[in-house]
Amino acid sequence: MARIFAPARTRSNVAVFTFIALWGCALSITRYSIPEEMEEGSFVANLATDLGLDVRSLVQRSAKLDVIHSKNYLDINKETGELIIRERIDRESICTTKTTSCFLKMDVILENPIRIFNIELEIMDINDNAPVFRRKTMPLDISEATPPGERFSLTNAVDADVGANSIKTYYLSESEYFVIDIQTGSDGSKYVDLVLRGNLDREEHSVHNLILTAVDGGVPPRSGTANIIINVLDINDNAPLFSQPVFAVNMSENTAAGTVVLKLNASDLDEGTNAQLIYSYTLYTSEKTQELFSLDPDSGEIRVKGVIDYEEIQSFEMHIQAQDRGANPLSGHCKVMVFITDVNDNYPEVTVKSLKSALTEDVSVGALIAVVTVSDRDSGANGEVELTLSQQRTLPFVLNKSSEGYFELLLSKPLDREVISKYEIILRVTDKGSPPLCENETITLDILDVNDNAPMFSQSFYTIHVVENNVPGALLTSLSALDPDLNENQYLVYFIMEKEIVNTSMSMLFSINPENGDLYALKTFDYEREREFLFHIEARDSGVPPLSSNVTVHIIILDQNDNTPLIVSPWRARGSLIEEVIPRSTDKGHLVTKVIAIDADSEQNARVTYQLLQITDSSLFSLDQYNGEIRTTRMFSYRDPRQQRLVIVAKDNGQPALSATVTIKISTVEHVRSFSETTELPLEYDLFTDLNLYLVIGLGAVSFLLLITILVIIVLKCQKPKPKVLKMPPANRNSVISRNSMISQRSSTIADSTLISSDAYWYSLFLAETRKGKVVMRQPIIPKGAGYFVSSIPRSIGPSETTDSRASTLEQEPRRELP
Repeated sequence: MARIFAPARTRSNVAVFTFIALWGCALSITRYSIPEEMEEGSFVANLATDLGLDVRSLVQRSAKLDVIHSKNYLDINKETGELIIRERIDRESICTTKTTSCFLKMDVILENPIRIFNIELEIMDINDNAPVFRRKTMPLDISEATPPGERFSLTNAVDADVGANSIKTYYLSESEYFVIDIQTGSDGSKYVDLVLRGNLDREEHSVHNLILTAVDGGVPPRSGTANIIINVLDINDNAPLFSQPVFAVNMSENTAAGTVVLKLNASDLDEGTNAQLIYSYTLYTSEKTQELFSLDPDSGEIRVKGVIDYEEIQSFEMHIQAQDRGANPLSGHCKVMVFITDVNDNYPEVTVKSLKSALTEDVSVGALIAVVTVSDRDSGANGEVELTLSQQRTLPFVLNKSSEGYFELLLSKPLDREVISKYEIILRVTDKGSPPLCENETITLDILDVNDNAPMFSQSFYTIHVVENNVPGALLTSLSALDPDLNENQYLVYFIMEKEIVNTSMSMLFSINPENGDLYALKTFDYEREREFLFHIEARDSGVPPLSSNVTVHIIILDQNDNTPLIVSPWRARGSLIEEVIPRSTDKGHLVTKVIAIDADSEQNARVTYQLLQITDSSLFSLDQYNGEIRTTRMFSYRDPRQQRLVIVAKDNGQPALSATVTIKISTVEHVRSFSETTELPLEYDLFTDLNLYLVIGLGAVSFLLLITILVIIVLKCQKPKPKVLKMPPANRNSVISRNSMISQRSSTIADSTLISSDAYWYSLFLAETRKGKVVMRQPIIPKGAGYFVSSIPRSIGPSETTDSRASTLEQEPRRELP
């Protein structure tokens, strides 16, 4: 006998297995024999060795035991591969019929891949049951006229054991009148008749007490006894007789209760009460038969009393006796055989032996989903079944018959979870009876998601405007992506793709919430230092392997009016008053001085205008609001005070506007001494920082022209210009303006020049201040990182002139390093 191996059946609950190999190979049945009543934990066999399996695979492949149509008395030790007794086995409770062979059928099921081994375990009988008589006392009434050789049926003993352990023989206690005759039935059971071997004499012995002993064939043998009480009666010498010893009847199963099966008619040659018969079952008739059929004691009619099921019992055997009503009743015996005919009364069954309750959407076509078996307890055409798939045209599945009674449910089309995420598969089994019967089994199949969709942002490029001086930790925006997958394939993690700007990682400047994509600024940005950032943010799902996409983020820093204008000309020590000396003979329109303020902001925030806040005489001086030039509006008169005080405010165009003030004290004198000539000298200032030097070297490597320019500048810086002496008429000497000396940037005059920078400090604007005939060069201190827009002094103002007798002395303070 061979069976296709398959996983353990499930009816309502679905077990999940992983299928790797296809079905198609048949395995032979492995048989073992054990005696009944073995102790729990007893060793039966080593399945791993017998089946050629690795012991370690029993745990890995979730080995289990499925006992068919019986209680699970055994178990598998997955560590050793041994088949052991789980519960005591009573052969008599498993095999209720008196058969010599008793088998437990079971399947050993392995997963990954699925394999099934068919096991048959023969339960060997042991002599654990003693013979038992149905009646402990058997009274017999025997007429004294009974001739020797007459036989009397006795209640036979019953032994639950079979084979050699069943009843072997009977022994009768010593008697000169009676002996026993042991007979063997068609099923091998022993029957005993009491045989009269001599004439009875009621007057000599009216009662005979005998002991009947039944002994089985076990080792050691067991026995049971019953008392036979024989009452000797007077003569009734004719026993009832049936027309034939055996009657055979055919009937259909499910015959209605009350239906007459057979009417028996025995005859008795006696007359009177000795001819009146009573019909009854003998003790040889099973209790099951007596439950299903009734016997009328007067008429001898046999009627259906219970439900007759062909699938349970196909035939019945009845032992009937007819006993007369004589004072010493006699009886006759016959046997009635009832054969049952099958009808289509059982619905076909479909059993899911193995099932994948869930499949990934990328599983290949032809994948095995389930293995099902079909059966029908009926016989013939009534037991022939056909399995179909409901709505097969719309479902991506197909049934394939692998062997007799076994079908494979296979995938016929590709799956797409986004279209259908769950299938209800209805298996319909129909028999070929008349009328046909059918049954349905529903299989639920869930489609599992695979990570086949990358996260998608709503846009590919994000531009974010951030006003400078933001609060650290402020939320800039939320960048969210969508992933149509499910579960971990849908869970997204956001992070900034690393990029360094001036040795600073982007993760030091910005932070993104990995769960929701909220983008935060980690520091306060200064527009004067940083103008924009360009980096990428990646969204990655949690699938295996993970999929990701990125988006470009452009951060634009917006300027804020956070820098106050800084007055760099005329130069003054912090908190000191600026003093200017001019001759009283100065003409109208004469440039007294020029106020220059710079603002580190940009655009409108850096646009500086000038206003007179306080003035001693508003009719004497004017202030250009755009370039800060202070000029005389008329000539001085003898009534004008010798000292004039001006408070000038430099205000930017931001909202709100920021401002700075400077106080200038202008003194007038009648005669002005000659001043040292102010010449245009090259100014050494700290323009070339390390960074700029590196840039110059880099640019010099690719640009030969720029290298020539740098060499020229170095030569010019190393030269000392000769003093220039200009002779002027005495009338013009009073008009010398010593305070408006200007230093050129890199050997060029400052007139009409514009100095612009956003990354470095500018120290290019210095004003000369005359002290005791010497020109002292001052260097203003400007905050680090500020960028300025500096308007220059107009070209119309010429250089100062000195007399021939005095040479100008230029003292320059040491160059200051950047903090």
